[in-house]
Amino acid sequence: MVHRKLPAAQLLKRSIFIFIGAALVAVALEIFLVPNHIIDGGITGISIILSHVTNWPLGLFLLFLNLPFLIMGYKQIGKTFAISTLFGVLIMSIGTSLLTPVPGLTDDPLLAAVFGGIILGIGVGMVIRFGGSLDGTEILAILFNKKLPFSVGETVMFVNVFILSSAGFVFGWDHAMYSLIAYYIAFKMIDLTIEGIEQSKAVWIISDKHQVVGDAIVARLGRGITLLNGEGGYTGDEKKVIFCVITRLEEAKLKSIVEETDPAAFLAIGNIHDVRGGQFKKKNIH
Repeated sequence: MVHRKLPAAQLLKRSIFIFIGAALVAVALEIFLVPNHIIDGGITGISIILSHVTNWPLGLFLLFLNLPFLIMGYKQIGKTFAISTLFGVLIMSIGTSLLTPVPGLTDDPLLAAVFGGIILGIGVGMVIRFGGSLDGTEILAILFNKKLPFSVGETVMFVNVFILSSAGFVFGWDHAMYSLIAYYIAFKMIDLTIEGIEQSKAVWIISDKHQVVGDAIVARLGRGITLLNGEGGYTGDEKKVIFCVITRLEEAKLKSIVEETDPAAFLAIGNIHDVRGGQFKKKNIH
């Protein structure tokens, strides 16, 4: 299969946002977390610990500890992802080196954990959203997933619990607990950054009044719908399934519409991370 090059505009956009994301991570580390002995999970956490123990620059560990995993996973993760990740790691490493002389913004560990976690999560989420990564732990987990009976998420969680626990022996257990707070906040902010505030939701509705329900959704919610052909697994009866995509803010209104038009309808709503193409356009709700 021939590797397709990204259009110049798309490549520039990706590079800019990965640069900004990696720079935010550097700010979170050197201005908030590291001065207060608070660590993150993954390679970043290991790098902070090693930098503290050896007094070597943090950026050095961030770069060289990530490189082996990047090389190992090159074939599995793809060329574009590998280059994007290398670019992000380089910016993060250089950024931490440049910010090392800058004093921390606060010496309150709780404030550092909260705001450091927020900025860190936004930065990491931005890099992931635009096709890169800043931590070799995820690459290692993908490789192990092919050989071990654990999911990628389980492997990452196990590694991070071990790393965050190690902070207790190096910095003290109070700082380890602050690290857990920062990690949790960063984890939530990553999701928010990737999915966006108006997170999209997929909706499936099975109703004997599918035409009435569908027309009401189009007219009152301003969303297009698709009618899918279905069949009852037990009865074998033919069913029409209404499918549409809405934002999180429209969920309550859609439930109200379905309840008013057919209280007996089956309704399922699930989160989706991205919507492309089609006619997913917002109209007035009434």
